[in-house]
Amino acid sequence: MNMSQVEAQLNAVASFVWGPALLILLLGTGLFLTIALRFMPIRRIGTAFRLLFRGRKAEATEPGEITPFQTLMTALAATIGTGNIAGVATAIALGGPGAVFWMWMTALVGMATKYAEAVLAIHFREVDAEGQYVGGPMYYIKNGLGKGWGWLAILFALFAAIAGFGIGNMVQANSVTAIVTATFGVPNWSVGLVLSALTFLVIIGGVKRIGAVAEWLVPAMAVIFIVGGVVILALNYQDIPGGLVFIVRSAFTETAATGGFAGAAVWAGIRFGVARGVFSNEAGLGSAAIAHAAAKSHDPVQQGMVAMLGTFIDTIVVCTITALVIVTVHVPVEMADGSTQMLASWASGKTGAELSALAFSAGLPAGGHWIVTFGLMVFAFTTILGWSYYGERSAEYLFGVKVILPYRLLWVAFVFGGSVLQLSLVWTVTDILNALMAIPNLIALLLLSGTVFTLTKASAAARKGEI
Repeated sequence: MNMSQVEAQLNAVASFVWGPALLILLLGTGLFLTIALRFMPIRRIGTAFRLLFRGRKAEATEPGEITPFQTLMTALAATIGTGNIAGVATAIALGGPGAVFWMWMTALVGMATKYAEAVLAIHFREVDAEGQYVGGPMYYIKNGLGKGWGWLAILFALFAAIAGFGIGNMVQANSVTAIVTATFGVPNWSVGLVLSALTFLVIIGGVKRIGAVAEWLVPAMAVIFIVGGVVILALNYQDIPGGLVFIVRSAFTETAATGGFAGAAVWAGIRFGVARGVFSNEAGLGSAAIAHAAAKSHDPVQQGMVAMLGTFIDTIVVCTITALVIVTVHVPVEMADGSTQMLASWASGKTGAELSALAFSAGLPAGGHWIVTFGLMVFAFTTILGWSYYGERSAEYLFGVKVILPYRLLWVAFVFGGSVLQLSLVWTVTDILNALMAIPNLIALLLLSGTVFTLTKASAAARKGEI
């Protein structure tokens, strides 16, 4: 079997696992939780932000490893990555601008999903052999559903431990190397060495060092990227209303071929919008719950409200800015007849980070390219850090604390490998593993939803107010 046949079979598997059944399960679970919680995740965004800033410090007596603020920054470190720059552009390039609408829908209902994951992570977490608080889907499956469901917990941990090397490691390292090599002409092996060394220096210190780095690096880069995007949109403000209407209309109608864009059916917009939305914000995967389980907090509901901000910030804020820049900024595009026309950058025929860089450069010639370049570098690096913790905790669940150091060393080795190898199939394999992670987690969320509702109501009653 040659490589093209392998690629074709993997694409067929990815299309199958990301078919109607999983999309209904993902969106259906989020919608069910949203309605059952009476739209609390959307209504209480302001309260969640207040809890976040209050959570920059935690009492020494609070159980856990890092502050609530650091847990969200660690979770955002893992989620704000290539998905926000390359992933958004890929979704638009393959599914049309309508894919953005489905990313929004995934995020809006995903806030309730992320809330439930963190609530259960705190409620069912444990203390491991090294005295650290650990949790996540494998623990709330085991402790919430009972021993009879142990196989489902093992499946999640297995998929997460393996998936991390794709979604959170090699894909990110390859993206950093590609853009550094293209921009500065540095050999990929030297970029890989530096990236591997930086990764080792951080992850060898465990979640406390990861949280300390993420606490400063993630907000700084996010603010730079958001401000840059907002400046570009302000310069093109007259195109924003039309761009938003076009995105919504394209979500329900076929996008015609234009410029270098080949056209896309409605189903392609849904498929790539939801898949890239989940790749970006990870709502439903259960991965962020692993970070939130380490929070210095005794209140599952408060931590759940902090956690749901991860989806809001990642997709509703950062991904939307990227998408609007791509949809509204115009660039010269060569047509089939040899003529050149000014079209929206999404119609240029470019994809991935190249499309985002094209749009940002055209929108802000003085520095748009550098925003994408350094944004991708920093976001990808922080994703490597955050996912190292997810994979490590998943491996620990399977093999015990003795696996932690070997896993960290293997993680660093894969960072170097991702920097120097061609990864044509890794995105496809990552999509498949994301789906395999989501299924056990979503099943557990549905079966344990009663616990989430009970804890939420109890918290509201204790505060004599509606949460």
